Amino acid sequence: MSITCRDAMREAIRQALIADDRVFMMGEDIGAYGGCFAVSKGLLAEFGPDRIRDTPLSESAFVGAGVGAAMAGMRPIVEIMTVNFSLLALDQILNNAATLRHMSGGQIGVPLVIRMTTGGGRQLAAQHSHSLEGWYAHIPGIKVLVPATVDDFRHMLQPALDDPDPVLIFEHALLYNAEGELSDGPSPPIDKAVVRRAGKDITLITYGGSLAKTVQAAELLAAEGIEADVIDLRSLRPLDDATYMASVRRTHRAVIVDEGWRSGSISAELSARITEGAFYELDAPVGRVCSAEVPMPYAKHLEEAALPSTSSIVAAAREAMAEDA
Repeated sequence: MSITCRDAMREAIRQALIADDRVFMMGEDIGAYGGCFAVSKGLLAEFGPDRIRDTPLSESAFVGAGVGAAMAGMRPIVEIMTVNFSLLALDQILNNAATLRHMSGGQIGVPLVIRMTTGGGRQLAAQHSHSLEGWYAHIPGIKVLVPATVDDFRHMLQPALDDPDPVLIFEHALLYNAEGELSDGPSPPIDKAVVRRAGKDITLITYGGSLAKTVQAAELLAAEGIEADVIDLRSLRPLDDATYMASVRRTHRAVIVDEGWRSGSISAELSARITEGAFYELDAPVGRVCSAEVPMPYAKHLEEAALPSTSSIVAAAREAMAEDA
C-alpha cells in the first residue's frame, strides 16, 4: 500500500493511542489546527482534548510537563514544531529527561517520546531550517532516531514508546509528502542501520532527509561503473557501528552525507570511528558532504547551495575513488 510519511506517522500515533490509555500527545497547534505539518490532523476529533493536548508556546514548559507525566507512569508523545525551537527546552531534555535515571540510581525512568521536525530546503530561513540532531546524539541517556522511509515513519514510534528512557525522533520536513510502499514484514530494530543499496566500490553513509539524494547519487555513480553501498543509519544514538564498519571494510572507501554542519557533527564522529576501527582497511581518506557553515539562508538559490546535493555527493565519491590504494 502506498502512503506518505506524514500519513504513516499519523497512523503510528493513532494506533499507539488506541493500544494504550497511557499514551497522549501534546504540542503547539496539534489539536484543532492539526499540527504545523498536518501530522495530527483529525486526531483531536477521534480522541478528544484529554489525549490530544494543545499547549502554550513554551517549549520548556510543555517538554517539562512531558517529563513529569512520563515519571508518573504516562507515555507522552511531545511534538516540538521544529528542532530550532527545541533549544528552548534543552534544559528539560539534557538536565532532566536524560539524567534522572542515572541521578536516581535507576529508580526513576522517563519513558518520553519527543518528535520534532528537522532540516532545510523549505525557504524558512535560519530559525526554522537547521539539522541539530547531531547535537542531541552527543547526550548520554537518550536515543536519537532519524526515519527516512514510510516504514520507519510508521513503525519506529511504538518501540520508542516501549523504551523505558527518552527517545527523540527527528523527522525531516521534506519527507512528509514523500510516498512509499509499506512492507508486510517486520521492521528492523530501531537501533540497527540498514543497507538501502548494495555495492562493492564505496560506502555512502547517511540518514533521514539525505537518504534519497544519496541513493540518487549512487545510481548516477553506477552509470559510471562505480557501485556504492548506501547505509541508512536510522539511529544516531546508539550508532550501529557493526553495519557501516562491515561495509567500509568491504569497499575500503567511505563518504558520509550529513545535513548538519561539518564542525563537531555526527559525520565527524563517524569519520573518527571509521579511522579508529578500520584505518588499515581504508584506501582513501573518509570523505564528508555537509551543509555550509552558515546560518541557513532564506533565498532559494543560496539555501540550495548551502545544503548537500546529489552532485556534491557524486563529486565526493569520485574524489575518494580517485585516491591511490
